[in-house]
Amino acid sequence: MSWKHQTTCRMREWRDARRAWQADYAKAKPVWRAKKKAGEIPEEIGPPNGFTLLPWLLMGMGAFSHLLQGKTPNPWIAGVGLLAFNSLYIAVVFRAFDKKSRTAPATLWALGALAAITIGLAAGYGGNWLMFFPLLGLATGAVVRGRGLGPVGLGLSALAGVIGGIRDGWGAANIAYGTFLSVMVTAAILSLAETVRELRAAREELARSAVEKERLRFSRDLHDLLGHTLSVIVVKAEATRRLAPRDLTAALDQVSDIESVGRQALTEIREAVTGYREGSLATELDRARDLLGAAGIEAVVRQSGPPLAPETAALLGWVVRESATNVVRHSGAAHCDIEVTGTAERTRLTITDDGRGTGEGPPGSGLKGLTERLAAAGGSLTSGPAPRTGFRVTAELPVTETDPVPV
Repeated sequence: MSWKHQTTCRMREWRDARRAWQADYAKAKPVWRAKKKAGEIPEEIGPPNGFTLLPWLLMGMGAFSHLLQGKTPNPWIAGVGLLAFNSLYIAVVFRAFDKKSRTAPATLWALGALAAITIGLAAGYGGNWLMFFPLLGLATGAVVRGRGLGPVGLGLSALAGVIGGIRDGWGAANIAYGTFLSVMVTAAILSLAETVRELRAAREELARSAVEKERLRFSRDLHDLLGHTLSVIVVKAEATRRLAPRDLTAALDQVSDIESVGRQALTEIREAVTGYREGSLATELDRARDLLGAAGIEAVVRQSGPPLAPETAALLGWVVRESATNVVRHSGAAHCDIEVTGTAERTRLTITDDGRGTGEGPPGSGLKGLTERLAAAGGSLTSGPAPRTGFRVTAELPVTETDPVPV
């Protein structure tokens, strides 16, 4: 049989197989789409693994068939070579799907041994044994990555073409083309699969980070809400105890305030849990004045500058709440100044008391959490002893695009 007739037969077989596959695909495609739409087929398909490349070993069935039929000279050598090729191929493709194993020297040595066996079998027997070159291309594409892929693929294809040309004449063109296609397509598909796997891992990491940030936000909100509310309740309970013996009406007023604060705290905690709570600076200033007054601390509140955006007002409201609570708890002050000033570029909040200054023990988590919040919004929060006496907290925030600017 001439090489032209062999080539024509092979091309006809491949053409018939492709047409049969296209016909089957055309029939199955509407059914597959309907099942996917109905949810019977999962959206995400698992990543490829070594089993994906095993069915391609059927390309060597022609050589195996000739070996069983006794048409291959030196059958023991051919049998050992076929066994060694299959074993090395399986080992290489399974190691190729793990990045650490793929780049290990053992994998490269196994791939080199696979190439040597392929060259020996193809050069020694020709014919169907040349089909091991495309299989070698699959294993090479599964292992080799980066800039070296192109030269390796071209070199392997040229080698397949030369050996095929010596053994099979012009039919070697098909072997060379199939080898090059095997290398490049396999490498492209597996690289894409690795990219998808990395993107999924990045998405999961972003989801975990978002959950951690939400937990941190929730813990900060609860700290600020409960710390302030419990401080108000404690201060008003002490005032009630002092007033009850001599002024029952005033004591009952304080009890009514405690009930009101408790109800408001329940509402704020529910809003904080759902994540929709937005603090109001004006409300927090009024609450701070009331809390300081109930604790016997004279409060002076001054505010100037343009109106604030809701985001800025909410952050400064948290600072007022936390600072007023700390003044009542730790300062022992008799006077507290709260001043809000704003310009076209920045807004500043300053809270100064005349108490004992820095308290004993490490600083609480409230101011630390607020510092992180303001830093995330492009602002800053500093705290420390006041110039003369007492303690000062200063918060600054930039005017954002949503902040109204005076005309």
